[in-house]
Amino acid sequence: MKIQEKLGSVKRFGARYGRKLKLKFSKIEAEQRKLHKCPYCSKMAVKRLAVGIWQCRKCNSKFTGKAYSVSKKILVKEEAMVPDEELQLIKEEMETEEASEEA
Repeated sequence: MKIQEKLGSVKRFGARYGRKLKLKFSKIEAEQRKLHKCPYCSKMAVKRLAVGIWQCRKCNSKFTGKAYSVSKKILVKEEAMVPDEELQLIKEEMETEEASEEA
């Protein structure tokens, strides 16, 4: 039996818009609202101020990043639908992209 994902704050939409769209929106919204790691002081204290603008609560540095996360791309594909081999390829591609961005 497959474990169902909780919708969280997306329950506010009720029966509208469909399950798949609400699940994608839920993942993105959860990612943007959680605390992120500061690139300057390495503390988990970064919060989103606006689209692409982030601020660390410890060192008070304000910087830009991606719209919904500081640095990583959010994977919203359902892992159950993607075979394991393709999932490994996607993860490897993401790691190589991150390594090339750092260099």
